[in-house]
Amino acid sequence: MFDPKKLEQVAKQIHDSMPQPVKDLGNDVEQKVRQVIQAQLGKLDVVSREEFDVQTQVLLRTRQKLTALEQKLDELEQRLNTDRQDD
Repeated sequence: MFDPKKLEQVAKQIHDSMPQPVKDLGNDVEQKVRQVIQAQLGKLDVVSREEFDVQTQVLLRTRQKLTALEQKLDELEQRLNTDRQDD
């Protein structure tokens, strides 16, 4: 769901901003930071960018179909009104 490279980058930035004694603890701190970030992000009600893009395309196609159906309905209504006027 989340880009592991971006997660690594954020964890590294947090690790790099820590005081030197904390940094000396090494990879353990970075791993713990990564775990905390993953846990917190997992609690959020979000979707991946890929899923968002797919749903955006679905919505676009649905909107296009709706527009086409509205135009057909308008044409049919006009024909019906014209036929009624001719009677």
